[in-house]
Amino acid sequence: MAKQKIPGLETSRGILSKLIGVAVLIALVVLVVKYPSDAASWAKGIGSTVADGIDGFVAFFRGIGS
Repeated sequence: MAKQKIPGLETSRGILSKLIGVAVLIALVVLVVKYPSDAASWAKGIGSTVADGIDGFVAFFRGIGS
């Protein structure tokens, strides 16, 4: 039986996307090493924003259900 590809799921990436991913990872590591307290506050802010978004979705679906 032949292998079937899952639509929208690529198994290989181009060299440019790999380089961009590595550059972003290096930038994040540099930010955390050079500015640890700022990086912690940014992460805390992002976590708070994500939690607020999840709470909003939960409230929306609870409103639909009632």
